[in-house]
Amino acid sequence: MTTKIIPPSFITHSEELLDKGYDPKVARGILQFVKPYAARMFFALTLMIIVTASAVSWPYFVKLAIDEGITKNDPIALRNICLTFLAVSIIQLVTNFFRVRIMSRVGQHVLYDVRTAMFDHLQKLSLSFYNRYSVGRVITRVINDVGTLREFITWAVLAIVRNLLGIIGTLIAMLALNVRLSLLTFTVLPLMIWATIAFRKAARQNYRKVRAAVSWTNSVLAENVNGVRVVQAFSRQEHNHHNFKDYVNRYFLETSLDAAKVASIFTPIVDVLGATATALVVYIGGRAVLGEEITAGVLIAFVLYIDRLFDPIRDLSRRFDTLQSTMAGGERILELLHTPVEVQDAEDAREMGAIIGDVRFEAVSFYYKDDQPIRPSSTDFAKNASSSAQGEDLVLDGIDLDVRAGETVALVGETGAGKTTIVKLLTRFHDPTSGCVRVDGVDLRTVTQGSLRKQMGMVLQDPFLFNGTVKENILFGRLDARDEEVIAAAKAVGAHDFIIALRNGYETSVEEGGALLSVGQRQLISFARALLADPRILILDEATSSVDTQTEQIIQKALATLLKGRTSFVIAHRLSTITNADKIVVIHDGKIVEQGTHVELLANQGMYYELYRTGFQD
Repeated sequence: MTTKIIPPSFITHSEELLDKGYDPKVARGILQFVKPYAARMFFALTLMIIVTASAVSWPYFVKLAIDEGITKNDPIALRNICLTFLAVSIIQLVTNFFRVRIMSRVGQHVLYDVRTAMFDHLQKLSLSFYNRYSVGRVITRVINDVGTLREFITWAVLAIVRNLLGIIGTLIAMLALNVRLSLLTFTVLPLMIWATIAFRKAARQNYRKVRAAVSWTNSVLAENVNGVRVVQAFSRQEHNHHNFKDYVNRYFLETSLDAAKVASIFTPIVDVLGATATALVVYIGGRAVLGEEITAGVLIAFVLYIDRLFDPIRDLSRRFDTLQSTMAGGERILELLHTPVEVQDAEDAREMGAIIGDVRFEAVSFYYKDDQPIRPSSTDFAKNASSSAQGEDLVLDGIDLDVRAGETVALVGETGAGKTTIVKLLTRFHDPTSGCVRVDGVDLRTVTQGSLRKQMGMVLQDPFLFNGTVKENILFGRLDARDEEVIAAAKAVGAHDFIIALRNGYETSVEEGGALLSVGQRQLISFARALLADPRILILDEATSSVDTQTEQIIQKALATLLKGRTSFVIAHRLSTITNADKIVVIHDGKIVEQGTHVELLANQGMYYELYRTGFQD
């Protein structure tokens, strides 16, 4: 559990230092998801041009109404001008409605495509990726960053186009009306450009900090929610709240306020510059009206056009935040999508046939590479950031092991000896650095992972149940099983009695992670799930270490059924789990130092004998 929350300033450079604006590489990556909807976006752009032209024209209609209708006292001309203006406004309304509708649908489709692609890729990524990235950071990418992308595509893209078209159209209209007043208005534009550049630079820095704070906040929240039992058990609520408030919430609040402060300065500057330009035009143009050099309609139209000119400039500055957000979020999305899957099927990989169960490890060695560090938590982030892995962390060294079909092999040894790594290589969660793992004589790297794992079952020390019913969790490895088979599997492992005692029996919801069940009950359901899947190779990774003695006795009875006729690898710290194994393999410092039956190894009085004396006796 967390003892100290590291502020976002400690987040890695490669992930959070996105201090840049438009990035063509990111833009090209995002366009890959937009291309299928290019025709719709082009149609929306056409509608946007009509909307912008209509918006630019209405000050000119005001000028016509004043000069041609009111000044000349011509009610018919005034009526015709007003009707034309009304028709243009209706056209603007209709086209804008369809433009918003089209872009909203495009944005939602792109959102769906990106999230689907990310979820699919996350399912394929190797375990080493999840050792490096916390859940909160992954969720930030899939939820926050993709949401930002949708916001940009739905609103910002065409808004930027609309603003640019609006500025160009307004400039043309102003120059067409009066060149002198137009040049007078343009005198404030250099100051406007300078203010915009200054605002962009300040906003860019603040936005980077805000995004870092968001990512880190999600990570800390996920950690504290997942560890809420430990927090409450040690009465750490007040301490964790203090850390969260001081390090995360305060940092996020301060960076957000800094961003708001920059915006609060920029907006008044634009308003003052707009007011200055308006005052100059009214003064100079008013004198021109008095001197009958221009009409009153031209002057009023100019005042309206000034507001039309500065509004899109002001909006473009705000849209820069969205662009910055999209570039940062897009880079993180593409970084995730381009993360290589370290364990991949070979191009010529074939489907694994029905497994008999012979397993052989041939001179297998394995080490974690430098780019596979242990995932930092908020408690040890600073330590891990300052001391990366040195060289190669050798886990297994020259493992040779033969297991015949149907044998039960117990892997024993001290913590960190490499027991779990052996079964991870068997299931191809990792590939050996050197050597070869074979099943029925077939190199596992030559077959597809899916066809291999469908014939394997695994029960972990801390069984994970998905949010759903008991029945759905038992069916997880074999969706086509009948209800009778589900009940039979539960009875075989001793889970049926407690299941039918639940409120809704097999239809009882277990909630996320099986929160409504005890550890022993979750473990029994995981045994039923493994039995129903009927794997040819079964792996039990300390599956009884977290249950009470009474539940363990039930599980021991179930194991006889579960292990029968299957090649099984059992990692355990309890003597009762391994004494009946056909072969016990003792691992020390990544090497096999002993193997044999329980009786044989005790007679040798080697390392297993010492482990038995000190750690395995019940």
